[in-house]
Amino acid sequence: MADVELRDTLARDAALLTEAVREAGTLAKSLFRTELKNWIKGKSSPVSEADIAVNDLLEQRLRGASPGYGWLSEESADDETRLGKKYTWIVDPIDGTRSYLAGNNDWCVSAALVEDASPVLGAVFAPASDEFFFAARGQGARLNERRVQATEGDDLDFSRMAGPKPLVQRLSPSLEEISLHPRIGSLALRLCRVAHGGLDAAFAGGQSRDWDLAAANLIVQEANGKMTALSGDAILYNRRDVVHGVLVAAGRDRHARIVGHFGSNPLP
Repeated sequence: MADVELRDTLARDAALLTEAVREAGTLAKSLFRTELKNWIKGKSSPVSEADIAVNDLLEQRLRGASPGYGWLSEESADDETRLGKKYTWIVDPIDGTRSYLAGNNDWCVSAALVEDASPVLGAVFAPASDEFFFAARGQGARLNERRVQATEGDDLDFSRMAGPKPLVQRLSPSLEEISLHPRIGSLALRLCRVAHGGLDAAFAGGQSRDWDLAAANLIVQEANGKMTALSGDAILYNRRDVVHGVLVAAGRDRHARIVGHFGSNPLP
């Protein structure tokens, strides 16, 4: 595909993604704090009829407009034809379903377009707080159309970090009790807080999936941050196995310090 044609296609997809995620967020918000059927899938993951409705809307809008792309969503049966596609939509219709069902505001709609193994477009919309994060590869990250950047420096202020406390506490020199930023129910939103400087660093424990991460990963990256495995290895998407280990997101210098610490003090 010629460069001009590729740019035009990605511009079209960026507009499509923005419109679809905003529409999905509006639908999710219209059902928020209403009586919803909900159930448990797998061992302990909640899902509601709102998750399904939002998923159906996103699939209709995104997949319907780009039938040659792959599709991977938390609420769709996995179609492994995605593994042979150059471009794949990766979607979490409602990230933070527990918070959503509890009537809390820390949930979002998250969707990304992945080229081969890396995200090229990402949108995370938190309708309850009216926060719309968007990034396109090489074009920076924005929150409600305002350019954002991760915090600079490499100091470790635990009150500005979020994630599993036993993990983050390993950064403390004497392993004393630390106080973290209050828990954020949506992992995608937690990571996006790094992109706009609301947090200095955010961690994900093991067992996160592609759909929790792909959009936020690009948003952090385009905000002059870095998000990787705790080893520093890049996160690859649209593989057969979509489960990931422990991850960290932070501004570049702080990220380097954290990864270096765990390199010298590995998890058991």
